[in-house]
Amino acid sequence: SQVLSLNVILFSFIVGHSTMLHFDQVHQTPPEMVVAIKSGATVTLNCSHSIKDYDRILWYKQQRNDKQLKLLGNIYSTTANLEKGMNVEMSGSADQDKTASLTIQKISVESSAVYFCAARFHNAVN
Repeated sequence: SQVLSLNVILFSFIVGHSTMLHFDQVHQTPPEMVVAIKSGATVTLNCSHSIKDYDRILWYKQQRNDKQLKLLGNIYSTTANLEKGMNVEMSGSADQDKTASLTIQKISVESSAVYFCAARFHNAVN
């Protein structure tokens, strides 16, 4: 099978309270990854946060030369909600000090992107 160079750069941010920024409390691992992997392989990225009462992790993807972020889906507490047509899996927990994972399946050239995770407080009103 073909060997691809997958370029994954990870960023994390907070969605929600504009007066309370917690950029240093959302973490992704690995922080960046440039690897050569076989086409069709699987890669897992992890995100965690240490913000009290935040219980949702959102995953985004931004491909090269694309100004918009594509929402891949989110995890609310331990429930994964994927956007239609996304070739990914989400697992784990979005709760404080837990780990939420994004698994990219069947790696291809289109998988090369900047991946973002965001922590958010779930508000049932929204």
